[in-house]
Amino acid sequence: MSAPCPCGLGRPYADCCGPLHAGAAATTAEALMRSRYSAYVRGDSDYLRETWHPDTRPAPLDLGDSASTRWLGLEVKRHAMTGADSAIVEFVARYKVGGAPAVRLHELSRFVREDGRWFYVDGEFPAR
Repeated sequence: MSAPCPCGLGRPYADCCGPLHAGAAATTAEALMRSRYSAYVRGDSDYLRETWHPDTRPAPLDLGDSASTRWLGLEVKRHAMTGADSAIVEFVARYKVGGAPAVRLHELSRFVREDGRWFYVDGEFPAR
């Protein structure tokens, strides 16, 4: 049996984000966002770059000290289509780096679908 997927859906990684990391297209922006979270957990910078829209993709993608980063969980607050090929996903991800206190990352992310594939465009951090 495969290890549980880090994205929080409770399914085995091999049946959840694993196929997306292997090249399958995400069916929704939420599925892409969850797979991107799993890629951060796994330190997969290549996948993160491939799923970041080319217009907003950073040249170097620095994951920081991924070896000492411990991801603590993901909560998807909402997923909404904003057009035929655009969507938003609001989520909260929690993580710790080394012995530092936990960080709560709350983001409202924008996604677009081009040629049948979803891409992360950018995000904003809503006021608490």
